[in-house]
Amino acid sequence: MSQPNLSPRGKYFEEFAPGLQIATAGRTITEADVVNFAGLSGDYNQIHVDSAYAQKSLFGQRVAHGLLVVSIALGLVVQTGVMEGTILAFREINELKFSKPVFLGDTIHAILEVGETKDMHRLGGGLVVIKVKIVNQDGEIVIRGVWTALIASRLSGNG
Repeated sequence: MSQPNLSPRGKYFEEFAPGLQIATAGRTITEADVVNFAGLSGDYNQIHVDSAYAQKSLFGQRVAHGLLVVSIALGLVVQTGVMEGTILAFREINELKFSKPVFLGDTIHAILEVGETKDMHRLGGGLVVIKVKIVNQDGEIVIRGVWTALIASRLSGNG
């Protein structure tokens, strides 16, 4: 029996040029997402889980946890395959700005743009700094930030 091809489908460090843009598929935020995230994180803030309370709030309805939205966006990025088999480490999340609320029923997707790269050959790859915009179904940026990942180099033999 032959061995399956285990070649990474993700991009190597050398393929992440500044200006490269990648968009993910969309995903709708559900009641189950919010309830499960509250249970997992312990964040039962009323704005997320209490409909009567949230109706009287600034937003008039329940709002998804910001970190839930960031986590789902990261999952959408993983689903693109762009880093599959080539990511060595997820190093940083910086400069998160929560600009607009995300409500239950909103559909989000992420738009990535490579900002800069830095060779880290001693680690077998390089740092890729990615500007991230999380956008709702109306095209509004709801969250933005900067993610840094260590990506394998094709030249190092990693992956």
